[in-house]
Amino acid sequence: MTARDEERFLSIVLADPTVATILERAPALGLSDWWLTAGVLFQTVWNDLTGRPPGTGIRDADFFHVDPDTSWDAEDAVIRRGAELFGDLPVPVEIRKEARVHLWYADRFGTPAPPFRDCADAIDSFAAVCCCYGVTVDADGEPRVYAPHGYADVFAMTVRPNGRLAPRHVYESRAARWAAQWPGLTVLPWDGNTPGSDPAAG
Repeated sequence: MTARDEERFLSIVLADPTVATILERAPALGLSDWWLTAGVLFQTVWNDLTGRPPGTGIRDADFFHVDPDTSWDAEDAVIRRGAELFGDLPVPVEIRKEARVHLWYADRFGTPAPPFRDCADAIDSFAAVCCCYGVTVDADGEPRVYAPHGYADVFAMTVRPNGRLAPRHVYESRAARWAAQWPGLTVLPWDGNTPGSDPAAG
Protein backbone atom coordinates (compact mmCIF):
# COMPACT_ATOMS: atom_id res chain seq x y z
CA MET A 1 0.00 0.00 0.00
CA THR A 2 1.42 3.37 -1.00
CA ALA A 3 0.42 6.99 -0.70
CA ARG A 4 -0.09 6.98 -4.46
CA ASP A 5 -2.65 4.18 -4.11
CA GLU A 6 -4.57 6.20 -1.54
CA GLU A 7 -4.43 9.31 -3.72
CA ARG A 8 -5.73 7.33 -6.69
CA PHE A 9 -8.55 5.84 -4.63
CA LEU A 10 -9.59 9.22 -3.23
CA SER A 11 -9.44 10.94 -6.61
CA ILE A 12 -11.85 8.35 -8.02
CA VAL A 13 -14.38 8.27 -5.20
CA LEU A 14 -14.41 12.02 -4.60
CA ALA A 15 -15.16 12.59 -8.29
CA ASP A 16 -18.49 10.80 -7.80
CA PRO A 17 -21.17 13.43 -7.05
CA THR A 18 -23.00 11.25 -4.53
CA VAL A 19 -19.88 10.51 -2.52
CA ALA A 20 -18.77 14.13 -2.59
CA THR A 21 -22.18 15.40 -1.47
CA ILE A 22 -22.45 12.97 1.44
CA LEU A 23 -18.99 13.88 2.68
CA GLU A 24 -19.77 17.57 2.38
CA ARG A 25 -23.06 17.37 4.28
CA ALA A 26 -22.33 14.67 6.88
CA PRO A 27 -20.60 16.93 9.44
CA ALA A 28 -23.96 18.67 9.92
CA LEU A 29 -25.16 15.53 11.74
CA GLY A 30 -22.77 16.36 14.58
CA LEU A 31 -21.41 12.82 14.96
CA SER A 32 -17.95 12.18 16.38
CA ASP A 33 -17.17 8.86 14.66
CA TRP A 34 -18.75 8.47 11.21
CA TRP A 35 -17.66 6.92 7.93
CA LEU A 36 -19.05 6.50 4.44
CA THR A 37 -18.31 2.87 3.61
CA ALA A 38 -18.62 -0.18 1.40
CA GLY A 39 -20.35 -0.35 -1.99
CA VAL A 40 -20.59 3.33 -2.79
CA LEU A 41 -16.79 3.40 -2.53
CA PHE A 42 -15.44 0.17 -4.03
CA GLN A 43 -18.16 -0.01 -6.69
CA THR A 44 -17.40 3.58 -7.67
CA VAL A 45 -13.81 2.46 -8.28
CA TRP A 46 -15.03 -0.46 -10.39
CA ASN A 47 -17.22 1.86 -12.44
CA ASP A 48 -14.27 4.12 -13.09
CA LEU A 49 -12.01 1.21 -14.06
CA THR A 50 -14.59 -0.18 -16.49
CA GLY A 51 -15.74 3.12 -17.99
CA ARG A 52 -19.26 2.90 -16.59
CA PRO A 53 -21.23 6.02 -15.64
CA PRO A 54 -21.09 7.08 -11.98
CA GLY A 55 -23.66 5.29 -9.87
CA THR A 56 -23.98 2.21 -12.09
CA GLY A 57 -25.00 -0.81 -10.01
CA ILE A 58 -24.84 1.07 -6.70
CA ARG A 59 -27.94 0.37 -4.62
CA ASP A 60 -27.26 2.56 -1.60
CA ALA A 61 -24.61 4.39 0.38
CA ASP A 62 -23.67 2.85 3.72
CA PHE A 63 -23.06 5.40 6.46
CA PHE A 64 -21.67 4.10 9.78
CA HIS A 65 -21.46 5.88 13.09
CA VAL A 66 -20.84 5.07 16.75
CA ASP A 67 -21.72 6.85 19.96
CA PRO A 68 -22.31 5.73 23.56
CA ASP A 69 -26.12 5.66 23.35
CA THR A 70 -27.04 2.25 21.93
CA SER A 71 -30.81 2.69 22.13
CA TRP A 72 -32.97 2.36 19.03
CA ASP A 73 -34.44 5.80 19.68
CA ALA A 74 -30.99 7.39 19.43
CA GLU A 75 -30.19 5.52 16.22
CA ASP A 76 -33.57 6.37 14.73
CA ALA A 77 -33.09 10.06 15.50
CA VAL A 78 -29.92 10.10 13.38
CA ILE A 79 -31.65 8.11 10.62
CA ARG A 80 -34.44 10.69 10.51
CA ARG A 81 -32.03 13.63 10.39
CA GLY A 82 -30.07 11.89 7.68
CA ALA A 83 -33.21 11.29 5.63
CA GLU A 84 -33.75 15.04 5.52
CA LEU A 85 -30.10 15.83 4.87
CA PHE A 86 -29.57 13.27 2.09
CA GLY A 87 -33.09 12.83 0.76
CA ASP A 88 -32.37 14.40 -2.64
CA LEU A 89 -29.53 12.00 -3.54
CA PRO A 90 -29.99 9.39 -6.28
CA VAL A 91 -29.50 6.47 -3.87
CA PRO A 92 -30.67 6.03 -0.28
CA VAL A 93 -28.12 6.69 2.45
CA GLU A 94 -28.36 3.73 4.84
CA ILE A 95 -27.40 5.06 8.27
CA ARG A 96 -26.47 2.44 10.87
CA LYS A 97 -25.12 2.76 14.40
CA GLU A 98 -22.47 0.07 14.52
CA ALA A 99 -22.62 -0.25 18.30
CA ARG A 100 -26.06 -1.85 17.79
CA VAL A 101 -25.24 -4.31 14.99
CA HIS A 102 -24.69 -7.25 17.34
CA LEU A 103 -28.32 -6.92 18.48
CA TRP A 104 -29.75 -7.88 15.05
CA TYR A 105 -26.94 -9.45 13.02
CA ALA A 106 -27.68 -13.08 13.94
CA ASP A 107 -31.36 -12.77 13.01
CA ARG A 108 -30.47 -11.33 9.61
CA PHE A 109 -27.38 -13.30 8.64
CA GLY A 110 -27.52 -16.46 10.73
CA THR A 111 -24.35 -16.00 12.78
CA PRO A 112 -23.73 -13.92 15.92
CA ALA A 113 -21.63 -10.76 15.80
CA PRO A 114 -19.56 -9.39 18.67
CA PRO A 115 -20.20 -5.80 19.71
CA PHE A 116 -18.19 -3.46 17.51
CA ARG A 117 -15.91 -1.08 19.40
CA ASP A 118 -15.91 1.54 16.66
CA CYS A 119 -16.57 2.00 12.95
CA ALA A 120 -13.15 0.65 11.98
CA ASP A 121 -14.00 -2.60 13.78
CA ALA A 122 -17.18 -2.86 11.70
CA ILE A 123 -15.41 -2.11 8.42
CA ASP A 124 -12.87 -4.83 9.26
CA SER A 125 -15.76 -7.31 9.31
CA PHE A 126 -17.14 -6.83 5.80
CA ALA A 127 -17.71 -9.99 3.75
CA ALA A 128 -14.94 -9.34 1.20
CA VAL A 129 -11.55 -7.66 1.36
CA CYS A 130 -12.49 -5.30 -1.49
CA CYS A 131 -15.35 -3.93 0.66
CA CYS A 132 -13.16 -2.84 3.56
CA TYR A 133 -13.00 0.90 2.99
CA GLY A 134 -14.24 3.94 4.84
CA VAL A 135 -13.94 7.64 4.09
CA THR A 136 -14.63 10.47 6.51
CA VAL A 137 -13.54 14.09 6.79
CA ASP A 138 -11.56 15.76 9.55
CA ALA A 139 -12.34 19.01 11.34
CA ASP A 140 -10.90 20.96 8.40
CA GLY A 141 -13.02 19.10 5.87
CA GLU A 142 -10.09 17.07 4.54
CA PRO A 143 -10.93 13.49 3.52
CA ARG A 144 -9.40 10.58 5.39
CA VAL A 145 -9.42 6.93 4.29
CA TYR A 146 -9.51 3.75 6.35
CA ALA A 147 -8.21 0.87 4.22
CA PRO A 148 -7.08 -2.00 6.49
CA HIS A 149 -6.14 -4.31 3.60
CA GLY A 150 -4.75 -1.76 1.20
CA TYR A 151 -5.90 -1.21 -2.38
CA ALA A 152 -4.56 -4.13 -4.41
CA ASP A 153 -7.83 -6.07 -4.59
CA VAL A 154 -10.08 -3.15 -5.47
CA PHE A 155 -7.82 -1.95 -8.28
CA ALA A 156 -7.36 -5.51 -9.56
CA MET A 157 -11.16 -6.00 -9.42
CA THR A 158 -10.64 -9.07 -7.23
CA VAL A 159 -13.28 -10.28 -4.78
CA ARG A 160 -11.61 -12.17 -1.96
CA PRO A 161 -13.47 -13.58 1.08
CA ASN A 162 -12.90 -12.00 4.46
CA GLY A 163 -13.64 -14.75 6.96
CA ARG A 164 -13.70 -12.53 10.03
CA LEU A 165 -17.49 -12.46 10.48
CA ALA A 166 -19.80 -12.79 7.46
CA PRO A 167 -20.81 -16.39 6.69
CA ARG A 168 -20.25 -18.15 3.39
CA HIS A 169 -23.75 -17.58 2.01
CA VAL A 170 -23.43 -13.82 2.50
CA TYR A 171 -20.09 -13.69 0.68
CA GLU A 172 -21.26 -15.88 -2.20
CA SER A 173 -24.58 -14.11 -2.76
CA ARG A 174 -22.96 -10.69 -2.82
CA ALA A 175 -20.10 -11.83 -5.00
CA ALA A 176 -22.58 -13.30 -7.49
CA ARG A 177 -24.50 -10.04 -7.70
CA TRP A 178 -21.34 -8.01 -8.17
CA ALA A 179 -20.03 -10.36 -10.85
CA ALA A 180 -23.29 -10.01 -12.78
CA GLN A 181 -23.01 -6.22 -12.68
CA TRP A 182 -19.24 -6.01 -13.28
CA PRO A 183 -18.36 -9.05 -15.47
CA GLY A 184 -14.63 -8.33 -15.32
CA LEU A 185 -14.38 -9.24 -11.65
CA THR A 186 -12.26 -12.14 -10.45
CA VAL A 187 -14.21 -13.87 -7.66
CA LEU A 188 -12.14 -16.11 -5.43
CA PRO A 189 -13.86 -19.08 -3.77
CA TRP A 190 -14.84 -19.10 -0.13
CA ASP A 191 -12.26 -20.71 2.10
CA GLY A 192 -13.25 -19.33 5.48
CA ASN A 193 -9.86 -17.75 6.08
CA THR A 194 -9.13 -14.21 7.07
CA PRO A 195 -7.22 -12.07 4.55
CA GLY A 196 -4.25 -11.98 6.89
CA SER A 197 -3.48 -15.56 5.90
CA ASP A 198 -2.88 -14.51 2.31
CA PRO A 199 -0.12 -11.92 1.75
CA ALA A 200 -1.64 -11.04 -1.63
CA ALA A 201 -4.70 -9.62 0.14
CA GLY A 202 -2.89 -6.43 1.06
